[in-house]
Parts: sequence; C-alpha cells; structure tokens
Amino acid sequence: MHPILLDIGYIKLYTYGLFIALGFMAAVWFSKRNARFYNTSDQVISDLFFVILLASIVGARSLWVLINFDAYHNDFWEIFKIWNGGLVFFGGFIAAVSACIILLKIKKIPIARTADIIAPGIALGHSIGRLGCLFAGCCYGKVCDLPFAIKFTNPAGLAPLNVYLHPTQIYMVLSNFFLFLILMWLQKRKKFHGMVFLFYIMLYSAFRSGIEFFRGDFRGDFFFEFLSLSQGIGLVISIFALGLLIKLSRSANANH
Repeated sequence: MHPILLDIGYIKLYTYGLFIALGFMAAVWFSKRNARFYNTSDQVISDLFFVILLASIVGARSLWVLINFDAYHNDFWEIFKIWNGGLVFFGGFIAAVSACIILLKIKKIPIARTADIIAPGIALGHSIGRLGCLFAGCCYGKVCDLPFAIKFTNPAGLAPLNVYLHPTQIYMVLSNFFLFLILMWLQKRKKFHGMVFLFYIMLYSAFRSGIEFFRGDFRGDFFFEFLSLSQGIGLVISIFALGLLIKLSRSANANH
C-alpha cells in the first residue's frame, strides 16, 4: 500500500492522516444534516465535534501508547507522531463520550437525543477513516490463504511484508458502513431517545470483537491470551448497552 501519499521535499502527506481527516469531516457533515431530522442547531453539532476531535485523539493515542509502551519509553517524541498510525478506537471513544457528557451538561442539552443525532455520522466517518489503516498497514490481520487475502510490500508501512494476511482493515471498513445503514434504518423506528446510540455501541463492539480474532498485531491482553484489551472493553460496553436497551425498551412499552 502507500503509507505516504505525497513526498515533496519537507512536505509529506500521510495517507493515514488524510483518511482520518476525511472520516472526521464526513462525520461532521452527515451529523449536521442529520440534526435537521431532530430540529437541532448546526452549532451544537460543531461544538460537540470540536470536543470529540480533541478528546478522541488524546484518548485513542494514550491507550495505544499504554498497550505498546515498550516501543515508546526510549523515544518520548514518537508518542506524538500519530500520522504514523497508532490509535485505539475504544480509548478515543471513552474519552470523547466523557468530554461530550460534560459539555452537554454545561450547555443543558439533552444527552441521549444528541447521542442519537451523531451516532450514524460517527459510524460513517469511522468507515472512511479505516481506509487509512489499510494504506498505513496498521491493524493488520493474521496470515491466511484466503482468495481475498492481501499482501503488503511497502517497507514504510506497519504490516509484515510479502505474506498474505486477513484484510482486517477492509473488514472494519465494511462493518462500520453496514452499521451506518442499520442505524439509519433504526432512526425512524426508535422507541426512545438514546436507542440509536445504544445500538451503535452494542453492535460496533460486537463487530469489532469478532474482527479482533483475525488481527495479527499485538493489542494487549484482557483475558489471558484469548481476548485482547479492545475485545475486553467491547464486551463490557456491549453488555452495558444491551442491559440499558432492555430496561429502556420495557419502560417505553409500559408508557404506551
């Protein structure tokens, strides 16, 4: 693949960073359009995504560095080079959710309703952003002999070279786009505010945990060597979301 899209003198355009930026812009653009469905101001979405941008980068990078601390303890400045890859979604997710809750409480804006507005856009943006992983070679899969396996040959990438691997980056692109379609279908059928967002975190965690079994890079251990840290976090989040969905659905049905 092509980790560096453009290299002219001192100017380098990293493909990973480009797709992360494109994904973020797509998430903002779609969420603003989706806000009209809820009669919500565009400015609220803009403020929210500014907080999401800062918090998610800090959280995602921090968890990555903790998992791979041995690679950074001798080179402190390498921690800040996120254009080389190295972001853990759940680290960014937890940090972004926490920051957004604080902001929405300060502004006295309904949290569950707002979460429903941005959930589909985040899934869409995440799908686009994961293309950056494919070009950078991060989040690579295990060795396999499937007909759709991929082989990395660029030494500037992060994946093992010249071996056929599971295209886990493509699995994540497709699963996130499929999740986006599911959330858009649910949006017009939801029974209570927060339902779309809860389905998002539950299904994303389930899809991600399944794909993790095909990953070949180290992601930290959660349960001996069977579950990675992301799978462990995803399992906890899925159970929490499912429990809330059941509870709130019963309450919604009881009120009708």
